Amino acid sequence: MLPVIIAGAGPTGLALALALARHGVPTIVIDGQSGPSPRRLARSCVLPPDIAHWARLLPGADRDATGWTAWRTTHRGRTLRRLELSEPGDGPVHLPQHALERALRDAAGGEPLIQLAAGRRLAALEQHERHVEVRATETHGADGRDRRWRGSFLVGCDGARSTVRKLLGVAFPGRTGVERYAVAALRVELPWPGEAGVHRGLPHGEVTARPLAGGAWRLDWPLPPDGGLVTPETVLERVDATLAAWHDGAVPEHELLDTGVHICHQRLARRWRSGRVFLAGDAAHLLGALGTQQVAEGLRDADNLAWKLAIACREGGAEPLLDSYEAERRTAVGDRLRAVDQALPLVRGRGGLAARLTGRGQSRLALLDGGNVGRGALGAPARYAASPIAHAPARAAAADTAPGAPVADVPVTALNGDQGRLRERLGGPLLLVLTAPGARVWDAKHWLSAGLMPELATAARTLPLPAELLVTEEYPGAGPHTLLVVRPDGHLAAALPGADRDGLLACVQTLRGGAADRPRDIPRQGDPAGGDAPRADPAPGDPAASGQSQSPAGR
Repeated sequence: MLPVIIAGAGPTGLALALALARHGVPTIVIDGQSGPSPRRLARSCVLPPDIAHWARLLPGADRDATGWTAWRTTHRGRTLRRLELSEPGDGPVHLPQHALERALRDAAGGEPLIQLAAGRRLAALEQHERHVEVRATETHGADGRDRRWRGSFLVGCDGARSTVRKLLGVAFPGRTGVERYAVAALRVELPWPGEAGVHRGLPHGEVTARPLAGGAWRLDWPLPPDGGLVTPETVLERVDATLAAWHDGAVPEHELLDTGVHICHQRLARRWRSGRVFLAGDAAHLLGALGTQQVAEGLRDADNLAWKLAIACREGGAEPLLDSYEAERRTAVGDRLRAVDQALPLVRGRGGLAARLTGRGQSRLALLDGGNVGRGALGAPARYAASPIAHAPARAAAADTAPGAPVADVPVTALNGDQGRLRERLGGPLLLVLTAPGARVWDAKHWLSAGLMPELATAARTLPLPAELLVTEEYPGAGPHTLLVVRPDGHLAAALPGADRDGLLACVQTLRGGAADRPRDIPRQGDPAGGDAPRADPAPGDPAASGQSQSPAGR
């Protein structure tokens, strides 16, 4: 099996390599960094519940990650809204980005299927009918020798200035500097231990406070749109004035750990797939205004793409499945960016949200808090209802989770008796989850040969995709003997009657891309800037069809 080549060793690229390794797919990660990311507590990321497993399951990241017990919204010290997040899976996980990257890098370094090509940067790519070839140059070596690799696919996770995206000629339209924030990380005791929130009506208007591990906090103040200079002195003045407002005019003892300015851009690549080349993470999109989470969206890209590439690498003929990555993820991020555009005038326009805190303003607060807590239009994971691999079963069963939406994290039991949570088992084969009241009471050997289990166990072994059968006592909105077909990225493919074996087969065939797969044309080299103009299929002898190199020097 040829490896998947990944350009970029940030959170998205490393997470994609680890996710592919779980499927048994080798990768080569071209890492242009000279070393680990610098330790910056003012540069952190919030992982909503659907992808918080990247923090919880990686050795090392759990030491630096913290959950929140609540999200609080105040105005001039008065609590307007308090959202409880104390139940498992309710709230997000917050950790410094360098800690996440370090944990991902450590995990990748110990995985035999992942080859880290450190100190190199992708310079050119060629597409062929059955593989891609790339050339990478040294970034820190003295001899300047190039390396070439051949892979099954290439994924550009190489950041906002993506070389892969530029070589493909894909435009990256959007806006620069949509919002700016002054940021400070400090160790201090605040009146709401363990609670994050947004506080308005303070000396500098508004501040978002989010706890980090070890008694630290990250504070963010929105800055005026005039682009004025932010000096260390002005940040310190904001820190003192804000802390004094929270402590009856007295500045409490605190330790300043880090400061910075966070600039939020909004951009969306025109295309995320070009033949055997894909874009993900910062190479495909930029966001961050109003609490939207760029790292979280990149990890969602990795979860979505990994299982589809794994099927294509093992079995081939997965064109509709591979097309669904762009259809699902680009649509989801585009919807998020539109939601930000619609909300920004309410928050930063004349009068701002502070002038609208009564009546309908209360519902606006719920919308604007969503980016931080992973809910609503600004934060909730996407529902892939219109995906090209969405399945419409002839006999659907009821469940509170809509098809295409993330599944609830219910307790499950495997056929060998192992017990755990549903989300702990994601990232591998399809999961077939049967609602079986009493399953956790009885030993597995008693129900393995009872009812629907023998037939379902046989069906799981003969499906066109690898699948694992699990049981759960109950699932929200689902009746007994409902079969939930869960994609490896945690989204529900279908809820079916447990005895509907034909429906199960049809659902998995739809996920696989159906029987009508057709070869995908290799895209034409020199795609016009913008990447969105209609193009004819490559003619015989076209450079794209022959695999002519795409490099900066040749364009």
